[in-house]
Amino acid sequence: MTSHLDQVQSFCTNQRWFGEKGHDVHVDAMATSTWLSDEGVWPAVRIGFVYCAGPPGAENAIRVYQLPLSYHQAPADNLGHALIGDWEEQDLDDTRVWVYDALHDKEATPYWLDALTHGRRLDGLEFHPVHAPERTVVVPDDARSLVLTVEQSNTSVVFGDAALLKVFRRLEPGSNPGVEIESALTEAGSELVPGVLGWARGSWPRAGGGTDSGDLAMITAFENNSTDGWSYATTSVRDLYAEADLHAEEVGGDFAGESHRLGAATAQVHAELAKALGTDVWEPAQMVEHADAMRRRLDKAIKAVPELGEFGPGLTRAFDALAATGVPVPVQRIHGDFHLGQVLRTIEGWKLIDFEGEPAKSLVERRALDTPIKDIAGMLRSFDYAARSLLADHPGDQQIAYRAAEWANRNRRAFCDGYAEVAGTDPRDQNVLLSAFLADKVIYETLYEARNRPHWLPIPLAAAAQLSSGQ
Repeated sequence: MTSHLDQVQSFCTNQRWFGEKGHDVHVDAMATSTWLSDEGVWPAVRIGFVYCAGPPGAENAIRVYQLPLSYHQAPADNLGHALIGDWEEQDLDDTRVWVYDALHDKEATPYWLDALTHGRRLDGLEFHPVHAPERTVVVPDDARSLVLTVEQSNTSVVFGDAALLKVFRRLEPGSNPGVEIESALTEAGSELVPGVLGWARGSWPRAGGGTDSGDLAMITAFENNSTDGWSYATTSVRDLYAEADLHAEEVGGDFAGESHRLGAATAQVHAELAKALGTDVWEPAQMVEHADAMRRRLDKAIKAVPELGEFGPGLTRAFDALAATGVPVPVQRIHGDFHLGQVLRTIEGWKLIDFEGEPAKSLVERRALDTPIKDIAGMLRSFDYAARSLLADHPGDQQIAYRAAEWANRNRRAFCDGYAEVAGTDPRDQNVLLSAFLADKVIYETLYEARNRPHWLPIPLAAAAQLSSGQ
């Protein structure tokens, strides 16, 4: 029989949330938590902590992934897609068991819900419910669970129509920024994020000795009957393409009003974050450091994607201007990975979600203060993506390409107008800062598309051309 670690490795390497792609992966070990289930009850449920080496040169040599486990005495019906493997489990008296990713097991997920609802304390595991009467959400004990398929770095499970459990897959010691920020906004009474209902924290053995602890999961109110911003925006783009002889404002699905409201909501959340979690400033010397880091990322990207090279001098000018500003820049906690896929249009209006920051960055980097301009740049780039991602269906159609640019520009203006109305300052007035962060975002996009979606590479390259020419 194949060893259980080999089976775990085979399972993990085929999951979207497993970030160790692009290099040889070897699962070195798996530790397990105490049982969430009662003795003698099947399926038996606990959490696995999977240890593997990161890519060569990675700052953290050993990475830890969370793998909730459910153990069955026989193959389970309708769970073949979640089968990790089968082996004789020492902790269950050497019983042969079939082991599944417990988040897909409707018999296992109630243990999570029960623990979070009742604030259970187990050896090495703490479940913290949030008691806020004005934001109370009642989740029935028998609510059925359903795994959402849209996420990549985490896994989300919906219970009925009431609550969403987000389980963090890659673990790092310390507070997860999503838990920290969304809890602070919930406590402050924000209506612009789903209310936090609770979170789970756990401890796991540290590679090399000792113990680490950090956040494992968070449960929030589920925004039923909502649409994510990306789907909503691209529907508008399709409407425009279907009426190619009309301008964006003439099409029934014009999105500019929504973009304006989204800009206003973003400014409000930035203000709430500043009040709840504090502010600081980057001094001019720190701006020089940030500009240097951006140049290094550009150099790395050009080596990987030579097509970016012709735009290098123009992009570098944006970073040179940033280094030369000599003006302190206000910073605070921000979203950190802001785009149309991170917002929901609900019946009450826009809500912001997923405050974990960029998955590829360390926890320390994701918890650091930053400028709100970075979030704004991310959303402005997302409007461009929404318009141009559908151009693959219309190759060589210059009229459609013109309409795509018109749609993106119209919605970028509307977003900034909405932001300025609430913030009292227009992000476009901070042109040096905005241009530098737009250029840095385009560099990230270029590397990402070259590695993952080469047919989308023209999108960031077109933006690089515009930015390098000063447009």
